[in-house]
Amino acid sequence: TSPAASHRRQARLRREYLYRKSLSTKESSDYEAKRRIRDALSQGKSLPTELRASYDKLKQDIDHEDAKHEVNTSHVDDEYGDAGWSDPRICVTTSRSPSSRLKQFSKEVKLLIPNSTRVNRGNQRVDELVEDCKTSDFTDLVVVQETRGEPDGLIVCHLPLGPTAYF
Repeated sequence: TSPAASHRRQARLRREYLYRKSLSTKESSDYEAKRRIRDALSQGKSLPTELRASYDKLKQDIDHEDAKHEVNTSHVDDEYGDAGWSDPRICVTTSRSPSSRLKQFSKEVKLLIPNSTRVNRGNQRVDELVEDCKTSDFTDLVVVQETRGEPDGLIVCHLPLGPTAYF
């Protein structure tokens, strides 16, 4: 894919993230209203006056909810909402100019992680490496590091928006 397509994809992902984040305030207020209606109905009390106008619509929503949608979710939860539908793709790579021990260790890490691919980093900078992983539809990036020929560090980054863990 071209660099322009990659930039368009990143811009689209950024817009979708900001849109989902903006929807979270409305969803949380709807969730709170539904919770108050459920509580009033279960306790046999009268409905709060501010919710009486929207009761019919909210009651219909409450009746159609299943266990997954009954609890309040945020825009962060959506990323892992469909975790079982497609397998993650993991890119395993090393720091620059790896020693033979680090190359061997990265091969073993590749064998440990299912559905992973080992990629030779070459002279790529970290930002170029992350962009290449995003355009190749990798879900995670694992970078194995070394100090004086001894493998001693592991960076695990979830793409496209993080989080990143250092070990």
